[in-house]
Amino acid sequence: MEIALLFLPLIASIISGFFGKYIGDRTSEILTSLFVSISAIISLFIFYEVIVNQYENNLVIATWINSGNLDVNWSIKIDPLSSVMLVVVTLVSALVHIYSIGYMSHDPHKPRFMAYLSLFTFAMLTLITSDNFLQLFFGWEGVGLCSYFLIGFWFKKDKANAAAIKAFIVNRVGDFGFALGIFLIFYLFGTVNYSEVFQQTPEIVGKELIFLGINIKVIDLICILLFIGAMGKSAQILLHTWLPDAMEGPTPVSALIHAATMVTAGVFLVVRCSPIFEYSQLTLNIITIVGMTTAFFAATVALVQTDIKKIIAYSTCSQLGYMFFAAGVGAYNVAMFHLFTHAFFKALLFLGSGSVIHSFKDEQNIDKMGAVYKKLPYTWILMIIGTLALTGFPFLSGYYSKDAIIEFAYLRDNTTGYYAAGVGILTAFLTSIYSWRLIFKTFHGSFSNTKIKINDIHESSMVMIIPLIILSIGAVFSGYLFKDLFIGHSSENYFWAESIKFLKPLSNEHPPLWFILITPILVIISIPLTFYLFVKNKNIPEGIIKSNKPLYNFLINKWYFDELYNFLFIQSSKKIGIFFWKIVDVKIIDRFGPDGVSALFKNLSLKASKFQTGFIYQYAFMILIGFSALLTFLIIN
Repeated sequence: MEIALLFLPLIASIISGFFGKYIGDRTSEILTSLFVSISAIISLFIFYEVIVNQYENNLVIATWINSGNLDVNWSIKIDPLSSVMLVVVTLVSALVHIYSIGYMSHDPHKPRFMAYLSLFTFAMLTLITSDNFLQLFFGWEGVGLCSYFLIGFWFKKDKANAAAIKAFIVNRVGDFGFALGIFLIFYLFGTVNYSEVFQQTPEIVGKELIFLGINIKVIDLICILLFIGAMGKSAQILLHTWLPDAMEGPTPVSALIHAATMVTAGVFLVVRCSPIFEYSQLTLNIITIVGMTTAFFAATVALVQTDIKKIIAYSTCSQLGYMFFAAGVGAYNVAMFHLFTHAFFKALLFLGSGSVIHSFKDEQNIDKMGAVYKKLPYTWILMIIGTLALTGFPFLSGYYSKDAIIEFAYLRDNTTGYYAAGVGILTAFLTSIYSWRLIFKTFHGSFSNTKIKINDIHESSMVMIIPLIILSIGAVFSGYLFKDLFIGHSSENYFWAESIKFLKPLSNEHPPLWFILITPILVIISIPLTFYLFVKNKNIPEGIIKSNKPLYNFLINKWYFDELYNFLFIQSSKKIGIFFWKIVDVKIIDRFGPDGVSALFKNLSLKASKFQTGFIYQYAFMILIGFSALLTFLIIN
């Protein structure tokens, strides 16, 4: 059963990728969607078995590497943590596959697209079912490679190619840190298997080593290196710049990356390695600070974006920040709970935005939309459900998971926790404003598109709407149904078992009533406030922009991170490259190397050719000179 779960997407990818032109577009679409859907059904069954019967398994498929002390198996590890991720990955992927049948209906390369989606799913499944760091790294690099394929799927677009390369390179920065962390783990423990590493971790807590001239605790260095990898994959601040540009890929790709694969890998890594991170308070504080900074940063940038997909992309970046600062305060189970609920409403919002873009003939600017809620009634209602869940509206999924993160940060009862809780509340308010801004400017107000007539706008086909309906059910009910299982007081000893380690048990206390109420009150207040600002009185936002032009430019340019990196790394790299090319390579190596030698022989040949005049008297003279020289040499000797 587990083998079928893992390898069905791979089989579908191979068939569609290599034989798509023989079996046809429709067969490729049905085959890949069917195989991934079967994996989703199996994952739901496994999740049920884990909940009801505490099912766990570590199925060894084969011995992968056996060299010296390095003994690595290819395994399928089933435990509470991997079972949750299996549901998230396979269910969202199956719905994205089905949705893509309608969304990519006019694309000439459908088999290739479906093959990439299935391969993406397989790589992520390999990552989450690993029982060792090497297999995890294989899946880690696999999802990075597939993201490159899918972001740059429309390879004839320069922006798509640039975005794909950017995602690949930025992730290599994080992956380098992650690889160093794995090397250090093997150096210290002599193994890369989770169980053996986690068992030996307490033994190295007091050890230190010198790294880059700094005396640092070994446990802190391992955790920091692992977290650098997580930062790259999950687009945390400093390594986040690839995520908004990734919107150049088809919308189903965006939904898959942001809701189920790729970006969730970093959160999964930190939670999976909780038995290591729990011993490094320094790293946990860094994770908390990075997480809350990312949450606030992304929310501020989303306030001024006009691209419907980029707004949702920055929303993902912000929500990942919540997950990380939950892990940073030790609430790993709450981070996983938010990852679980977030998958439903974020996939719903992305696929809903794809429905809007599809109806507007590929228009993505929300300033060129408006007044189409009657034309797109299903999409409108379903995106409102997704928005309510995202913003944490009372009793929807985001309300239970996001508010739990803020509350556990507060209950941590230290300075970092209080800061994280405060930033979390402020970010929740900003999230609600930019999310409702998107809804109101897209569906309400006045129709402002000059290229398309409003009568030409039509609802998407049912093959695109049905996945949205299924996701909306998860967006509404997943928080309420699973809150006790994931974060209930008994969950530490029951559901999560040994898959998450808590050195310090989470607080069972409740925050003050005012603290519990403040976030939902702000979320509710933001709805009429946003409607007034962006529908009823549009002059106010325009006036705010005019009076705060520097701040607006700061936000619209995404805090100038791209410009900063361009100045620090891109331009300097170009200058270094040009120096080595034009000075070192051309003027030194080529001049005194192959070009110099060839030029020397050429000049000598030209000089020698001057003796070949064709006149007999000159040849006779040269013979006489040569004979005289030879005679002189013989007489002297």
